[in-house]
Parts: sequence; C-alpha cells; structure tokens
Amino acid sequence: MSRFSFLASFARLSITGPTQSNIRTITSYKPLLFKTTPCLCAEPLKKKKKMDQNIIKSREARYKRKLEKHIRKLEKNTRQLKPLEENEVPLEYLQNQKERTRPQVAITPEEVEYTDLLQKEWARYKKNQFMNNVQTIDRIMASQNRALEALKRESEELYEAAIQLDPSIVPCETKGTVSTPPSHEYISPDGEYIDISRKWEN
Repeated sequence: MSRFSFLASFARLSITGPTQSNIRTITSYKPLLFKTTPCLCAEPLKKKKKMDQNIIKSREARYKRKLEKHIRKLEKNTRQLKPLEENEVPLEYLQNQKERTRPQVAITPEEVEYTDLLQKEWARYKKNQFMNNVQTIDRIMASQNRALEALKRESEELYEAAIQLDPSIVPCETKGTVSTPPSHEYISPDGEYIDISRKWEN
C-alpha cells in the first residue's frame, strides 16, 4: 500500500466515521502530517443507586410525622398572643407582693369634701390668673398700636424706623461654616449590636 493510499484511507475514516464532538476523530490536515481533535472532559453518568422500598417508605413516614407534629404545634399556639416583656411584672415583685402592698387609709367624708372644695378653689385661682395675663397683654398691645398710629400721623419716617426689627433683642453669633460637605475618606464606625430578643413562632 502506497503512502498516498494510506492517507486517503485515513481521510475517508474521518469523513465516514462518527462526528460527535465527544469522540476523538483522526483527520488529515496536510499530506504528511496528522492532527487529532482534543479530548473533551466528560465522564459517564452516574447510575442511580437502587434503594430498598422499605427505607424510602420509612423516610417518607418520618417526614410526614414531622410535618404533622409541626402543624399540631402551630394549631396549639394559634390563640396564644406574643407576650410583651416590658409589661410583665418581675417574679421577685410578685413574691414580695404582700410586703409591698400598702394598707388602704380610711378617708372620712369631711376630708373628701374638703379636698373637693380645695381643688375647685385652685381651679378658680388659675382661671383668674390666666384671664389677668390675657387682659394685660391685650392692654399693652392696644397701647402700642395707639402709639404707632400717633407716630405715623406725626412722621412717616419715624414710623418706618419704629416698626423695624431690633437684632439686639435676640443676639445670635455664628463662627465658621455650619454645614460642610461630606468627607469620602471618613469611615463610619459600626456599633456592636447583640440581639437578645426571644424568637416566637407564629
């Protein structure tokens, strides 16, 4: 067999043979050179392990029992509200309840009537105090308006100067800028936070 017929047979093999990408094939690239396609990384599929039917049934039964237990637990706690720890009385206070309870003082009807009269008298006093303050402020405002009207009739310039705001009444001093642009190099510290709250199942 000549060299040419040998190469031709290899060429026919590469053409007529399987052409799948995962099978190595031999092709003729040049008359005197051979080239092989690269091997692809692959492995045969793993066979499914045959498991005993009893094991599968036991696993399914165990999973079913677990779900039923969880459902019963949820049904049991459906009407149970989540407790508020802030509103719960500490146990030590409940144990010392008798020592902490103060005896009720018996109040005579005369003391009750005296207390009511005193509260009414105090309410009357505070009402009169408030009305006096309101009347004083109204009287001062009316006097100020009458003075401004008289000043306006005399001189318009003096009236405009009188109604100007006086900055000395509310002194305010500022030094430097009160708002600065953010610094991109500043790293904000993260505070440590430990969540100790209880977890309650709904």
